[in-house]
Amino acid sequence: MAVIEKEIILKGSKGKEEITAVFDSGATYSCIQPELAENLGVTEPLPAPKHFGTAKKGEKVTARKAIRLDFDLNGYTFSDEFMVIPGLSDPVIIGAATLQKWRMKLDFENDEIIIDPRVTKLRLL
Repeated sequence: MAVIEKEIILKGSKGKEEITAVFDSGATYSCIQPELAENLGVTEPLPAPKHFGTAKKGEKVTARKAIRLDFDLNGYTFSDEFMVIPGLSDPVIIGAATLQKWRMKLDFENDEIIIDPRVTKLRLL
């Protein structure tokens, strides 16, 4: 599975941090390392643990907490929930649920994230 790495600014209730994020359409949810999550904001327990398979056959990881964070990319701000995963190999992974929610497209040929600016506008009805 191909991934794209991009610098983003993660923002939470306790602060912000510029970090290299892995954009991975093969990851179902967006995930974050516990230490980074605790530095940025308040984590909340999940109603029940969530178990995820990894790229390594037979290996699983478990999330017991989540955190809601904003992140800036290419001049746009996005918001989503991140599963807090102990032992995560990268500081933060942006997964398919976030990519779909914000209609981001991964351009592997040019190593870019394509953003539709119309999606980032707040519409009040």
